[in-house]
Amino acid sequence: MQNFIFISPNFPTNYWQFCRELKNNGLNVLGIGDQPYEELKPELKSSLNEYYKVNSLENYDEVYRAVAFFAFKYGRIDWLESNNEYWLERDAALRTDFHITSGFQTSDMPRIKYKSKMKEYYQKAGIATARYHMVDDLAGCKAFVAQVGYPVVVKPDNGVGASDTHRLSSDKELEAFLAYKEKEHPDVAYIMEEFVRAEVNSYDAIIDAHGNPIFEAGNVSPVSIMDIVNNDDNSIYYIIKDLPEDTRAAGRAAVKSFGVKSRFVHFEFFRMTEDQSSMGKKGQIVALEVNMRPCGGFTPDMIDFARSTNVYKIWADMIAFGGTDMPVGEHYYCAFAGRRDGKSFVYSHEQLMQKYQDNMRMVDRIPEALSGAMGNQMYVATFSTRDEMEKFYSDVLAVTDATNAKVQAELTKVLALGEPEAV
Repeated sequence: MQNFIFISPNFPTNYWQFCRELKNNGLNVLGIGDQPYEELKPELKSSLNEYYKVNSLENYDEVYRAVAFFAFKYGRIDWLESNNEYWLERDAALRTDFHITSGFQTSDMPRIKYKSKMKEYYQKAGIATARYHMVDDLAGCKAFVAQVGYPVVVKPDNGVGASDTHRLSSDKELEAFLAYKEKEHPDVAYIMEEFVRAEVNSYDAIIDAHGNPIFEAGNVSPVSIMDIVNNDDNSIYYIIKDLPEDTRAAGRAAVKSFGVKSRFVHFEFFRMTEDQSSMGKKGQIVALEVNMRPCGGFTPDMIDFARSTNVYKIWADMIAFGGTDMPVGEHYYCAFAGRRDGKSFVYSHEQLMQKYQDNMRMVDRIPEALSGAMGNQMYVATFSTRDEMEKFYSDVLAVTDATNAKVQAELTKVLALGEPEAV
């Protein structure tokens, strides 16, 4: 029997389904987390063979001792994963220390965690990247801006999501950022990149032990996560009905270049919305970043709804058997809309539920830890056509006050973008 240690199986709250499918496949599923056992969801409890509570997952020694306990009690550990970006380096360190060879090691981390290092591997895959500069002093940054022009985007070279990401549009804003960095994060390395006028398209795939995809999908984010977080906006993204061929090709090339095996991945690409001479023409794919884990939050469930399948099982089948016979059924658009508390919406919750009762697949409050990027109240719904999905977005996010109406007009504009041919 294979032993699988799942780090933080309780967060996100839907990740118990990974554990369930592993256990259904005959694996010994061992959880390590900082939530008291009695507070775990019943579904998670029944999906684990044993759970080891630590006081803090941030404490490496504690987590190390937990892994050592499981290794002593159950024997060789075959797999260790969290499927969570935040713990990616911790997972690799534990694998390295316990000689668990089924996943990334500490030596692999630079190319998959540092945005500046990723660019080399994207370029090896033949995928265009934005020009960049490692933030140093005012003179160095201004010299880079002289090459690419404002705006520029700055963010931690090793960061999670859109956290601490800034769009700078003037020398004044650049000077203010450098002062902020010096005061708040003097030891953090930041990367500065030319601004790409684009929407974000992703390649979401489950990769087998030979580096080949056994399942592929993708999503589109018409409004950037950076803007959602920084402007306290509503959130929208959707699983595309059929994956565009250029996204598929770029995703597969990146998988090979980065040496991905036995993982659920979420690779982000820009699809340019206008020509930019340094990168190419409108519609072209440009690299953004790789994420060696599933797309965050409830996206695995959305992919299930969009493909009439079960990606938790497909992933667990890959772990247990190397492949899967899980069928994929009818394809849909699956739309996520995250409303921000405090905004004045035209349609009440009850009105939306009545109008879209046949389309709704998930309706819930968003956990506080995810609300910055996703809003406070979520609606997930499926549609057969893009027109139906656009009407849904228009209704869910329609606002009554003039200020937010400007945001609504911009949303309508970005949703009007066409989509590339899919296969």
